[in-house]
Amino acid sequence: MAIAYPQFFKPKKVEPSLMVSVSSVNLSQDELKKIAAYKAVEFVESGMVVGLGTGSTAKHAVDKIAELLHTGKLKNIIGIPTSKITHEQAVSLGIPLSDLNKHPIVDLSIDGADEVDQEMNLVKGRGGSLLREKMVETASKKFIVIVDESKLVNYLGGSGLAMPVEIVPFCWEFTLKRLEMLFIEAGCVGKLRTVGENGEAYVTDNGNYIIDLYFKKDMGDLKAASDAILRLAGVVEHGMFIDMATTVIVAGKLGVSVTNKE
Repeated sequence: MAIAYPQFFKPKKVEPSLMVSVSSVNLSQDELKKIAAYKAVEFVESGMVVGLGTGSTAKHAVDKIAELLHTGKLKNIIGIPTSKITHEQAVSLGIPLSDLNKHPIVDLSIDGADEVDQEMNLVKGRGGSLLREKMVETASKKFIVIVDESKLVNYLGGSGLAMPVEIVPFCWEFTLKRLEMLFIEAGCVGKLRTVGENGEAYVTDNGNYIIDLYFKKDMGDLKAASDAILRLAGVVEHGMFIDMATTVIVAGKLGVSVTNKE
């Protein structure tokens, strides 16, 4: 169950000045995503190297950065895209791009998340771009996460939706079974991500497969879980982003909260 907005962000972590009210008109989920994204772009300054996230929420941030570049309110921005689809979007909008080889230190990244827990840990990757997202966002001085209130959970995996793990295609069923066994006490079930009517395996930008893990219970210590997953041969990366977010922006029907890491 998602936590009722904005319960875990106040009163300890959010200053009253960082609570922004929004219209009392019923807003759609996409409108809430746009509000959070636009708020995050306020942190972008001219001359920055900016990590450009992937997904329905991050898309709004990329659109807004391009708009500000075209109007001259932002200048000399270099974007580092986290997926092929974001690369295509940024190119179409005229955002200058580079990569981590040329810019190994990123000033600021903006991206969405599939889940956010009470400690600002995240699940990401339901859109399939978790590896590149993690590479760019771990290289960032600041990582701003933008979500609507539906993404707030009591614990990672608590939404009952997928926690993705990117794996090599070789003997993927073997890897799936080993992942399930790691979390047997949490009632973990793994499924190969597929696409299309024929159920073909989804292939990431990196040529890998994704195993989606579903949990009935809390998986426990996240760092221990992360280490256990990454020790499995055949695993490339997982979708838990632990202790990475520096700011979380949540848009809900009661307003927008901006929470900075203590």
